[in-house]
Amino acid sequence: MKASKFTEAQKAFILKQGEQGTPVAEICRRAGISQATYFNWKKKYGGLLPDEMRRLKALEDENTRLKKIVADLTLDREMLQDVIRRKL
Repeated sequence: MKASKFTEAQKAFILKQGEQGTPVAEICRRAGISQATYFNWKKKYGGLLPDEMRRLKALEDENTRLKKIVADLTLDREMLQDVIRRKL
């Protein structure tokens, strides 16, 4: 996935403008983003502060890493069980 060119603080600022009543089309035009991006950010980060956004991103990254570890360990376990079955 492509890394965002916007920091958490910039995303929070853009979302804050929408909460203050600025039209979404105007916000997106000034920021150089599509309305779909704006609404995706709003769905994901709505109401969060920049610190909370960073924490959420860190937790998502850790969760992804842990899922990969579990998948690798499960595969190793299956391979070992297969070897044991063949020997018996």
